[in-house]
Amino acid sequence: MQTIALIGGGPASLFIFKRIVEAELTEYKIHIFEQHDKLGAGMPYSKYGASKEHITNVSDNEIPEIKTHVKEWISDASTGILQEFDMEQVKLNEYKVLPRLLFGEYLAGQFELLLEEARKLGIQTEIHLKTRVIDVIDIEPKDKVEVVISSGEKFNFEKVVICTGHSFPRDKEEKLAGWFDSPYPPEKLALEINHEVAIRGASLTAVDAVRTLARANGSFSTNLDGTYRYFLKERSKGFKIIMHSLGGLLPSLRFHLEESQPDPSDLLSEMEMKDIMDRNNGFIPLDYLFDINFRKVLSKKQPTLYNATEGKSIEQFIDFMMEKRLHKDAFELFKAEFDEAERSIEEHDPIVWKETLTELSYVINYAVKHFSAEDMLRFKKTLNPLIAIIIAFVPQSSAREILALHKEGLLDLVNVDKDSSIEPSPIGGGTYTYQNEEKEKIQKHYKIYIDALGQKPFFFNQLPFKGLINKDTLCPAYLRFADTENAKKEIEAGNKEVIQEASGDFMLQLPGICINDHFQPENQNGVASTRLFIMAVPIISGMNPDYSGLDFCEVASEKIIQKLTNMSLRNSAPIQI
Repeated sequence: MQTIALIGGGPASLFIFKRIVEAELTEYKIHIFEQHDKLGAGMPYSKYGASKEHITNVSDNEIPEIKTHVKEWISDASTGILQEFDMEQVKLNEYKVLPRLLFGEYLAGQFELLLEEARKLGIQTEIHLKTRVIDVIDIEPKDKVEVVISSGEKFNFEKVVICTGHSFPRDKEEKLAGWFDSPYPPEKLALEINHEVAIRGASLTAVDAVRTLARANGSFSTNLDGTYRYFLKERSKGFKIIMHSLGGLLPSLRFHLEESQPDPSDLLSEMEMKDIMDRNNGFIPLDYLFDINFRKVLSKKQPTLYNATEGKSIEQFIDFMMEKRLHKDAFELFKAEFDEAERSIEEHDPIVWKETLTELSYVINYAVKHFSAEDMLRFKKTLNPLIAIIIAFVPQSSAREILALHKEGLLDLVNVDKDSSIEPSPIGGGTYTYQNEEKEKIQKHYKIYIDALGQKPFFFNQLPFKGLINKDTLCPAYLRFADTENAKKEIEAGNKEVIQEASGDFMLQLPGICINDHFQPENQNGVASTRLFIMAVPIISGMNPDYSGLDFCEVASEKIIQKLTNMSLRNSAPIQI
């Protein structure tokens, strides 16, 4: 019997296991390695990434089907769980977001149901809880992958799927007082503070930090009109949060989606990708995706905006949409978007251009590995920053808290330039250096600094499993330039991510590793591994930039199991004589 190891027991592993059960892969014995004491929740939905104040930014109707819907699971949940999260009297509907820790319990429950189904099907499964994997080594001569755990014990498997999820390494944090490399686990930020706090970033990660800090230093109440008011503790006088954001913008809010979940049929099929690449010198053009998956949809669903932007390039369209944002106070814009999102939810009326942009992001994510280097540079410079703002989907309660804190003068946002920096201070915390909008150089020391930029990618030499840092197994992610002149211009402009190979080809280096469309890592010769699959977000972000959410887990797991199933069929095919 062949064996498969799933490294990590969070949501990614849950969806892989779901696909294994659905495919009834009884020819494999499954081993699941999880460093903590529970399957399903992973980092975002456990105490390692959330406290009671943190909520999901998706609702029941936006969650891919697992075994049971959230509403059904909650109706059967124990009284103890419901009491813990004050859910006893809550009338849950499919549009309501949930406490993240409660959602983690739901995911753990789904894993248990799948394990039970696996037992009935005869799929052998061995769970290794509280077991940290410290290395993964591909042993090509034996056609095996070795997995090493912290006790020193070694296991050999035919297939390994790395689904370790989010990772926030501690670098300076353990050496410097007042310096936090991330807001996770959030309990470390439950501090009473009587001075200003610097947060780097204004994304959902920053919102997590704000929610924790706010509760440690005061409390919220609800006004008659549904808005919140914040009351600062007496001993926290002087407390204030200063977020620092490139561009000076706050993330966009949840709104009603006409299509509650991304439609996998919107993704390019392998045949479609091959046809497009054959017609475009081996690349999938960014402009093609923008025209087909955004502009064409917009022409039918929002013709007014389509007509106003007709003939504009991607860059011109982004400038058009960002114009009103860049010349308006960030909190005024946030309040206006909050009101717009409230109406959208109450009236079940989608904000068409935002939903269409979300769908475009979904399609681009799985095509981006076939971009030219030129298109990747365009994507990172223009389209991706707007997508990152729009698809944040800040929950309404988080928005109310942000507005309440700002109204009390306890939360501000600083627009910093791309050359801004934060340096550790010998007296604790850090010193922020940036150029303000008046082009003045600002240097300011904060006793507490929190890096809330979110998940950072791993580069090739930063991979957590050193046995994989081998170019015969994996190789650093890169994209080829379509035109060598464009590459030379980038080099002249000082772009150190552009390199020239011995063959003479120019490449754009990306974070992470090379993967194919089935999440198999490729080596330096472009050969895909038949033993390894990788869907760990920091490791593949260069070629998979939008990896957040369960919809990614659903798509990636399907592609991986599809390939595994095909391999099994080939191996079991009768020999022709």
